[in-house]
Parts: sequence; structure tokens; C-alpha cells
Amino acid sequence: MNILIVGAGGREHALAWKIRQSPLLDRLFIAPGNGGTARIGVNVPVRDDDIPGLVSFARDNGVDLVVAGPELPLVLGLKEALDAVHIPCFGPCAFAAQLEGSKAFAKTMMRETGVPTADFRVFDTYVAALEYVRAHALPVVIKADGLAAGKGVVIAQTLVEAEEALKNMMLDRAFGDAGLTVVVEEALVGEEASFLAFCDGSTVVPMPSLQDHKRVGDGDTGPNTGGMGAYSPAPVLPADQSTTMADLAIRPITDRLAAIGQPFKGVLYAGLMMTAKGPMVLEYNVRFGDPECQPLMARLKSDLVGIMLACVRGSLAPEQVVFHPETSCCVVVAAGGYPGSYPKGMVITGIDEAEQVEGVTVFQAGTQLKDGVTVTSGGRVLGVTALGRDLQEARDRAYRGVSRVHFDNSYCRTDIAVKGLRRS
Repeated sequence: MNILIVGAGGREHALAWKIRQSPLLDRLFIAPGNGGTARIGVNVPVRDDDIPGLVSFARDNGVDLVVAGPELPLVLGLKEALDAVHIPCFGPCAFAAQLEGSKAFAKTMMRETGVPTADFRVFDTYVAALEYVRAHALPVVIKADGLAAGKGVVIAQTLVEAEEALKNMMLDRAFGDAGLTVVVEEALVGEEASFLAFCDGSTVVPMPSLQDHKRVGDGDTGPNTGGMGAYSPAPVLPADQSTTMADLAIRPITDRLAAIGQPFKGVLYAGLMMTAKGPMVLEYNVRFGDPECQPLMARLKSDLVGIMLACVRGSLAPEQVVFHPETSCCVVVAAGGYPGSYPKGMVITGIDEAEQVEGVTVFQAGTQLKDGVTVTSGGRVLGVTALGRDLQEARDRAYRGVSRVHFDNSYCRTDIAVKGLRRS
């Protein structure tokens, strides 16, 4: 069968890498793809937000399955557009995609279905939000309601920070229309974990737990990023709690969506805070995370295409989803300056040498091929991912791989998975 992956990041390279291994695959397309996907499939010059362009390409090239990598095309209605031309899409409908596209929608659904989450209020006027924040205990979390590329969340430790965040989002419109409505919620204390599940509209099959590293600097310092590394499993969320967590954080949502005729088919991702009072859901994503996808694909033993088809067809069964017992660790190598401004076009060397380290695969994100040479084109450039018998071995291998890649002004955190080692 012919498959089209939508997206251009490390997640999409990891999906392409895994899908390429499927015996069901004939031709693989990635729109728009990156330097890594260009080596294992055919990159297509169509943006991930160009829904008509994606549908036209899929129809004209006999695509049998479209896999949505990022959230934006799903929020924009990619599935509905593909349904109209009878092409299956791995990813939820636009209504269900509001779980990520609107934080107010997600928080309201959590409240209605009893999913544990931080107390919150939703505001669409700056004055009302400001009055509430000034009367609220600190710290406080302020979130732009819409999509903001992972940057629309501020944990305000002081009133000045809170007021600045509201002004930035609602008046200065730093995130465009995404910040016209904001969610203000209590700040939770604990350790974060990521919990993902395959869903076919009724059946939920959890994946192994992960922990992401959002801050740019060691020790979780500096501004938030799209993610500087991840590892799986996360000791803070042991495998024996998987069913309980699915019942707590995933099934109430999928059951409600099914009941109102909007079944969720694809990957539902719950960002968790493991607090002293128990797990609380911070947010939902409606797709694989990036970089969480990389360590998951490294561990996945089953045929990913078969799983995706089962999700689309409503025939998913737990025995279809099998992961290797090894631990995996992904370290993101970024361009200096990220998540602020950073240079592009720097030549990358050492990828092949890194993959000579046992268990290491280098997934490319912000890269492109120029005259056969791989150069940087984004902030998060590479995701050096390794398998190991335990977390220490996986981490050591990943950093050995990192030491072999090079581009000017490269940067990575040196403490990925340290929290997990402390718990191991």
C-alpha cells in the first residue's frame, strides 16, 4: 500500500523509519519531510497546513493511508477532507482534535468526565483575567487557548510575570488568535510523565510511559521548548499502573467522544503531573509527541502500519501492540539560540558514525538535503535515540552517539533521563 506521512519533524522521521519496516508498504511519501525522510521515502513539497494540497496529492498518487504527524492539519479538518475522497486517515476528526486545539475545550471535557486536573477558569476578556489573577494565589499557570507551537504556557511565579503573560497573549497577541482566550489554572507540583494510547473509537491500548524534558537548560531551567529529550519507560509511571492510568486519563475522554458520535481514532496523549494527591492531567495532545515518538518507535516491536489500520477500521486489539522490553532514550541536539533565534544552513557531519554505536538511530528534525549534503534548517535538529538493557545503558549510548555528530553552535542538555536514573 501507499502511505503519506504529513509533517516535517523528528517525529515524522521516526514514523517513516518504522513504517518503512512494514511488509504492507509499497511507496512512502512525506509532506513536506526533512533531510532524514528524503533518504527513506519521497519528500513532497506540500505544507502540513495545506489541506486541499494534501488531499489532492493523496488522491492523485493512489495513497491508501494518510498518517497525520502534527496537530495542525487535524485541527484544520484533514480527516474530514480525506473522508470526502474515501482515503483513510490515522488521526482524529476536527471535533476531537479540539482536545489539543483548544485548552478550554480540553479542560471543560476533563471536568465533565471526571478526569483529575488542576482547578481552572477560562477568560476571553483581558480585564476579567487580570482581576482574577490579581486575587489568585501564586504561582499560577496561564495558557493561550489555541495552538501556540508549544510556547503558549507560562508558569508565573510572581504577579508581574502573570500580568505580563496576560498582556503578551491577550493584548499584544504574541500567539495571534490563539491567545484571545486564556485558561488560568492552579500550578501543580510534582514530576511530569507522558502517557500515550492507540485508540480505535472504542478500544484503548496504552503504550509504555515516557518522560519528556521541556526546558532548554540542564536542571529544567530556561524557557520551554518543543522538547529536548525523552526516555521510555519512565520509572515515575511503572508499567503495572498502565491500565489504571488509561482508565483515569484516556477512557473517560474516548468514551464521551464515542457517545456523542465523534469517536477518537489515532493516538491520544495525556501529559501528566504525578502529584502528592495522585496523577493529574495537564493537557492532551491528539498525536504522537516530538520527541516522545522517537523512543517509542525505537521500542515498538509490532508492525506500526497494522496497528494504524486497526485503529482506522475500529478493530484494534491489545495483542496487536507489542513493545521491546529494552529502555530507550532520545537526546535532542539543537541549534545554539533555540528556542529563540538561531542560524540555519550549517553542515551536519557524523550521523553515520553515531549510528555505528550499538543501539543508536539518529532521527532528523530540523534538517534538509542541499546538493546531497545534510544541513540544519530548524531549531531542534537531531534526535539521537538509543536502546539499552536499562536506562543507564540507553542513556550512555545516546550520549556516545551525540558526541559523534557535529554542526556549528550545536547544543544539547547533558541531563536527559537523570530523574529516571534517580528513581531506578
